[in-house]
Amino acid sequence: MGRGWNLGSGSAKAGEPQAAGVGRDTEEQDLRMEACEWSPEAERSGVRREALSGGLYREQQEGLWGSVEAGARMEVRAGTEGGDRDMEGRGNAEGALETTGRLVRGSEGSCGADARCDRPRPPGAAALMLLLPATMFHLLLVVRSGPARLLGPPPYLPGLQVLWSPRMLLLWLTWLGLQAALYLLPARKVAEGQELKDKSRLLYPINGFQALMLTALLVGLAVLAGLPLGALPEMLLPLAFAATFTTFIFSLFLYLKALVAPASALAPGGNSGNPIYDFFLGRELNPRVWSFDFKYFCELRPGLIGWVLINLAMLMQEAELRGSPSLAMWLVNGFQLLYVGDALWHEEAVLTTMDITHDGFGFMLAFGDLAWVPFTYSLQAQFLLHHPQPLGLPVASVICLINAVGYYIFRGANSQKNTFRKNPSDPRVADLETIPTATGRQLLVSGWWGMVRHPNYLGDLIMALAWSLPCGVSHLLPYFYLLYFTALLVHREARDEQQCLQKYGLAWHEYCRRVPYRILPYIY
Repeated sequence: MGRGWNLGSGSAKAGEPQAAGVGRDTEEQDLRMEACEWSPEAERSGVRREALSGGLYREQQEGLWGSVEAGARMEVRAGTEGGDRDMEGRGNAEGALETTGRLVRGSEGSCGADARCDRPRPPGAAALMLLLPATMFHLLLVVRSGPARLLGPPPYLPGLQVLWSPRMLLLWLTWLGLQAALYLLPARKVAEGQELKDKSRLLYPINGFQALMLTALLVGLAVLAGLPLGALPEMLLPLAFAATFTTFIFSLFLYLKALVAPASALAPGGNSGNPIYDFFLGRELNPRVWSFDFKYFCELRPGLIGWVLINLAMLMQEAELRGSPSLAMWLVNGFQLLYVGDALWHEEAVLTTMDITHDGFGFMLAFGDLAWVPFTYSLQAQFLLHHPQPLGLPVASVICLINAVGYYIFRGANSQKNTFRKNPSDPRVADLETIPTATGRQLLVSGWWGMVRHPNYLGDLIMALAWSLPCGVSHLLPYFYLLYFTALLVHREARDEQQCLQKYGLAWHEYCRRVPYRILPYIY
């Protein structure tokens, strides 16, 4: 999905959200089997794992032994094989951690087959299917009003005659068709996805940046030919309604398609048997028609490219109204175009995110990708069109510096992680300190990933702040994205922590001891 969307990531999508700056893949694992398996890589790494009865294991790493059972306490002891000495659990350098949780029997935990306690239950899923579109339309209405109060009532409630427009539905379907056609063009690279349950790997075209460039070319030619792109801001309400309407129809298609899909094609979640819940979360992991992958297509292309197109339309209408775009509008357009361009340039990285490897494709991701991202992430540009803000060069320079720092952290952390995953011997990462794990992988504990556990999230949030600052500080509304994105990344970070704890066991505890801060150094 568009970065930072998944209610269960960013970036976000939120962008390339991962649990740690580690050599970590996110393909779905059978935790019960992993608890009992062993590999030469793990033995060479100095970690020992001993299978016990009932699917449990004991794991030894640097003098620590841990016995783990789902839903039970994890006892961490120090000592030798001849005689162990209990240690009181401490979240500091003096002692090992003692914790509770589902660490091995992922299929038997209190959360069900996939141990996903963080998901909404059926009533919550039904409420979110109404609340999310309502929130989107509330934002679109209040940003045009004089007070522009985030928590205030909308200036009016539009009727169906305002929202429903066959012309806007046709325009929206044309947009989706254009992006689908660009998806099908020959790609500069075809990448393999993560290994599936049946041991196969799907192929994905890496041509998202190419789609962005071709879209820019086509839009530029259309504007030169007389396309009134500056009129798009007046069409946002019916266009958003068309996007929401098609999302419900599309999600119904995905749900019905999943009913006849083989069991191996289903996602770990979204298969509760409750139609509303499964419609919301999505039953099928990688719904496809021939080689066209619906989830991968929607994840970055129509929504992200649509977002920057709406921003551009705001800039053009401001130029028509005021003679030239404001400096604040230029900054918002530039910052967010850089972000979208970065996401599409590094499109291959999305193949290891939980959105692709774990989550089903249902209403939650479809609405987020196709409607929420373009119509709410463009809120700052919409605000500046209706509420112009003066911005001097000194303040603009400071805001540019803030965005540059955020992007430097975000891109540096993600590049370091991806380089290490591909080739740990690469000179750029070969000297980084690591922690061995029982899976044979290494956890980075220096560089960006030794500063905080999620430095890419930190960079994302700093950039989100920079996008809002050109709108001034007199209104809360343009900071909605920052507030929403902070809550979403904190929630996603909790998901990441849970999954890494399940996967890496004691090694993850050691990593958390060495890197105590999750996102913001010395604060959180």
